[in-house]
Amino acid sequence: MKVGVIGLGSMGMGAALNLAAKGFDVVGCEPREAIRAELLAAGGQAVGQAAKLPADLEICIVFVVNGAQAESVLFGPDSVSLPQGAIVMGCTTLAPELARSIAGRLAEAGVTMLDTPVSGGSVAARAGTMTVMGSGPDAAFARAQPVLDAIAAKVWRLGDAAGIGSTVKMVNQLLAGVHIATAAEALALGIRAGADPATLFEVVSGSAGSSWMWQNRVPHILAGDDTPHSAVNIFVKDLGIVLDQARALSFPLPMASAAHQLFLAAAAAGHGAKDDAFVIRVYEALTGITLPGGTPA
Repeated sequence: MKVGVIGLGSMGMGAALNLAAKGFDVVGCEPREAIRAELLAAGGQAVGQAAKLPADLEICIVFVVNGAQAESVLFGPDSVSLPQGAIVMGCTTLAPELARSIAGRLAEAGVTMLDTPVSGGSVAARAGTMTVMGSGPDAAFARAQPVLDAIAAKVWRLGDAAGIGSTVKMVNQLLAGVHIATAAEALALGIRAGADPATLFEVVSGSAGSSWMWQNRVPHILAGDDTPHSAVNIFVKDLGIVLDQARALSFPLPMASAAHQLFLAAAAAGHGAKDDAFVIRVYEALTGITLPGGTPA
């Protein structure tokens, strides 16, 4: 099966590498030559722009950053050329209405879209254990099943229409963003009050106040490692999608709004490309606390 992967970032690269390792004819698309080299070394193929992908792809997986990029690689002047009957797996976090719009435009060209946003971060992507929140036609899921088996540990089949998968992912991102922001706030308060951060992490991890994000992200802070497994800017975007949808529904989201402001503040302070746990640097700047490992110059 010939599979294209557009966007070899933290998630797309993991998917492409797993596909290559499991015998798929995989071609990645990524403008950064140094990134493409990793897939080439693993036995895959790689090109620098979507228009250079093979015209006979059976499945095209889109792992770009945002909706504008998704529309560009699928419909823009340098977009991928897909044959009738091909399947697009949309793994980018999109507003539900945009997922529906893209699916409709693809259908006019005889291409089926599976609305398949993913969760798990770069670690799960490289391990082939992502969670897929998917919706779309049963026949397309059946054809894409070998690809899904290669990149994911859990595939949720949420309905037969695009937009449902993106709605569920949107709700997941609301919780994920709020949990990261709250974990940062709690750890910062503990440090400011004089608690040892490592001990605080251990105590809370075994107590009712723990969360998956607390246990996953706080170790990054304790290690002073801001390598972006998932970046601050991702939650600037994703919580923005959440809030846009809420406004359209006249639905109040005070917690998500506050978390979004915290991520915006971190991005404005120059930390947008850093690991999302380092939203805690907003509190460092405001209160003068010293984070474990100090602050990089």
